[in-house]
Amino acid sequence: MLLETLGSAMLGLALAWAAAYRLPHRLPSRTLVLPTGVAGALFGAFLTHTALGAGHLLVILIGAVAVSTASLSLLLRPAEGFRRRSATA
Repeated sequence: MLLETLGSAMLGLALAWAAAYRLPHRLPSRTLVLPTGVAGALFGAFLTHTALGAGHLLVILIGAVAVSTASLSLLLRPAEGFRRRSATA
């Protein structure tokens, strides 16, 4: 269980760092992005561990990465070059 927790926290941090490095113009500050990635990964690990039980380390880490990615995607802002026009305009 400790390996699952540490592994998922490290994966969430790495994923959040990569997202903040690759998309700084579309994400808020790093002080929000990095903890969101870690919290999403920890919640994903908790969720998949609860659903599957112990003994499925790889699947639990995949679930942690999936939930971390989903939570980081909620922080994305639209690209600056993309402007929507109103349907009535």
